[in-house]
Amino acid sequence: MSGTNVEPEQLRPELHRRIDSMDAEQLELLQRILLKLELAEVTDSLHETFDAARHAGKLNRVDEIIREVRPDHPYA
Repeated sequence: MSGTNVEPEQLRPELHRRIDSMDAEQLELLQRILLKLELAEVTDSLHETFDAARHAGKLNRVDEIIREVRPDHPYA
């Protein structure tokens, strides 16, 4: 397998073949890598969502609401 501009239809079978030949340790490492990639994607998406909400003024009252609610909770 070479190059990074491979079509998914060609890449998928090769990746499946390579995954099928991995031992348990390699699979665990691959799983951790995939989870980190997914976490990065979710984090980026959340940042974009919060930035858009902030720019739209949807978060303007968050500090005020927290100050109002906090005294009513035992963890305050």
